[in-house]
Amino acid sequence: MKIPIFFLGTSQAIPTAKRNHTAVLMQYKNENILVDCGEGTQRQFRKAKLNPCRLTRLLITHWHGDHILGIPGLLQTLALNNYNRTLYIYGPRGTRKFIELMYRLFVQREKIKIEVQEVNGKFLETPDFQLEAIPLKHGPPTNAYVFQEKDKIRLDKKKLQQLKLPNSPLLKQLQTGKNIEYNNKIIKASEVTYTEKGKKISFILDTLLTENCYKAAKDADLLIAEATYADEEKQLAKERKHLTASQSALIAKKSKVKQLILSHISQRYDCREDLLLSEAKKHYKNTTIAKDFDRVEV
Repeated sequence: MKIPIFFLGTSQAIPTAKRNHTAVLMQYKNENILVDCGEGTQRQFRKAKLNPCRLTRLLITHWHGDHILGIPGLLQTLALNNYNRTLYIYGPRGTRKFIELMYRLFVQREKIKIEVQEVNGKFLETPDFQLEAIPLKHGPPTNAYVFQEKDKIRLDKKKLQQLKLPNSPLLKQLQTGKNIEYNNKIIKASEVTYTEKGKKISFILDTLLTENCYKAAKDADLLIAEATYADEEKQLAKERKHLTASQSALIAKKSKVKQLILSHISQRYDCREDLLLSEAKKHYKNTTIAKDFDRVEV
């Protein structure tokens, strides 16, 4: 199945007329997972014709304003719209304290049910997917996030037709890896099934280049990574613990990802985005730059 991803905000610390603060929404079956929630994210939901009340999880990469200042407004909107589920909030060390502080700073008449976890390593596993947090270096505690869909056993329809197997509970047994008997013949699951590899989507935002960048990106179907600076500002990028577009591209190349989408674009490149793209493509061809309200499928 395809996994839709919506870029609700793609700017760096200062928004522009074209780019809002960082926020990326990923949909998977009944899950709506938001990665970061910059200022104005709840309005971006409306402009994208997406319902924020379908949110199930919020992943916070780190506690810099351009990644989290939309949280109070989003929580208020959910409360006023009778959000009736639990919103699971995950982040690096300090997240629980900061969420509690937000609730004290922003007096809200209604509150929603939330559950906050400070995460490192694999922190969620369902029958269909798992989520992992990998520490990065950006000053405050910072996480990369990895969504990994689980491999699935699929039935080979042509082989089923050749064996004239009916649509029955026997097929379910084969799909779970069990051999069956049909017409006095043993049919091995391995003969009529194949493994469909699960998709991997990695989010690397705001970090100095570290080995954990490669770990998070390894073999990803899609890597969403920051491109805050061009090579002309690589020293500034190092001082401020950010990646250049070239560095993100080199991560994609070395980690053998299938597609790279650059985001977190500084306002200084508002009219020079082609510079970032050209520098990245020197190292990794399958690169694009996200714009607000872009929708991609993996």
